[in-house]
Amino acid sequence: MPLQLVLKPFIMARNNSFIKLDGTLDGLTFYRQNGESLVKTKSQISKKRIMNDPAYKRTRENMMEFGGAARAGKAFRDGFANMVKLMGDSYLSARVSGLMKRVNSAGTGKRGERDIDVVAMRDLFRGFEFNKQLPFKSVFYAPNPVPTIEAARDIVSWKIDDFDTAAFITAPEGATHFKLVLAAGYVSNYSYELATNSYEPVDDTVNGLGGTDISAAIPIGGMVGGLTTLEIDMTGLGAIPATSALFVSTGIVFYQEINTELYELAQSNTMVVAVSG
Repeated sequence: MPLQLVLKPFIMARNNSFIKLDGTLDGLTFYRQNGESLVKTKSQISKKRIMNDPAYKRTRENMMEFGGAARAGKAFRDGFANMVKLMGDSYLSARVSGLMKRVNSAGTGKRGERDIDVVAMRDLFRGFEFNKQLPFKSVFYAPNPVPTIEAARDIVSWKIDDFDTAAFITAPEGATHFKLVLAAGYVSNYSYELATNSYEPVDDTVNGLGGTDISAAIPIGGMVGGLTTLEIDMTGLGAIPATSALFVSTGIVFYQEINTELYELAQSNTMVVAVSG
C-alpha cells in the first residue's frame, strides 16, 4: 500500500448541529477545540507524487522552509523550557513558528533554502506574549525598566523599584502571593544544508539554552518593601556566538498560601519578550 500524506485544509467549518460528534464519518472529521465543535475534510495525495511531481515544486519549497521555521521555533521554546508550560497558551508553538517563518521569508537565498537570520530580525520578537489572551502589562503594570543585557550577552538583569502590589497588579481570585520572573534564551541562525537536506543551526553552541531567575514570594497587598533585583548569569556557557540571538523575557507567577504552604495557581501567569540582543 503506497504511503499516503494527509493534507489538512486551512479553512475549518463549525458544526452547528445539536448533534455533537467526535471522530471520522464519510471523509469528515468531527472534533472539539476551545469549546467549539468543528468539522474538517481531508484529502489524500501520495507522498511520492508531492516529492517528485514538478507541479508540487512550490509545495516542496514551502514544506522545507516551514520545517526550518519549526526547528528554529523549537530552539526558542527550548530556551524558555522551564517557563513555556507554565506561561504559554495552547498556540504558543504555532505562533513562534509563524514568527520564524516571517524571518525566513525575509532571508536570502532561493525559495526552499532561504536563510533564517534570527539575529538580524531579533527585534521582531520583542513584545511577543507567551499567553496571547493575557498580555503581561494587563497583569503587571508597576513602573519597571527594560532588563539590561551586558555587552558580552551572557549576563542579564532586571531591577524593579518598590511598588504598591494592590495598585499595580491584577491578581486572580484566591491569589495571596506572586513571584517575578526573568528568563532568557538563545536561538541560533538557521541555514539550509544540502548534505542533510534540512535546516541546521549555524552554530549550536548555545542554541536552545537559557536561564531563569525568580524572585522570592511577595505578598499581595501593600508595598513590596524594597528593590527587587533579578539576574541571570550565563557566563558558564562560554563565548556567545555572533550568529545567536538572545531573547529576554519578564513574567509573573501567582500563588495561594494555605496553612503556610504556597501553591502555584494555574491561571493568570504570564510572560513577554521584553528585549533582545
